[in-house]
Amino acid sequence: MNRNYRIEIISNQSVQDEITELLEQEIPDIEYTVIPTVHGRGRRAKKLGTTTWPEQNFVMFAYLGRDNALKARVIIDAVKKRFPGEGISMFCSEEVEP
Repeated sequence: MNRNYRIEIISNQSVQDEITELLEQEIPDIEYTVIPTVHGRGRRAKKLGTTTWPEQNFVMFAYLGRDNALKARVIIDAVKKRFPGEGISMFCSEEVEP
């Protein structure tokens, strides 16, 4: 039985294109949904799209098989290393580790 994992990626909008392009490149048949403007507060800062807190996040979610969920984890970990200050997080319905 093929099991799907729900992945959720939450990040600053400044790296949305980078994340999307890498996922589409490495997982060509990926289907996903993006919520383009997300307000909230993380560990470090509020992101409300206001003058006081101008940044905003986006949320992307997809349902992937195990191998593709692992690929997504590797991609997000690499992007986090390149952009450590952008609050990039990935959550999975069940933990997948390479």
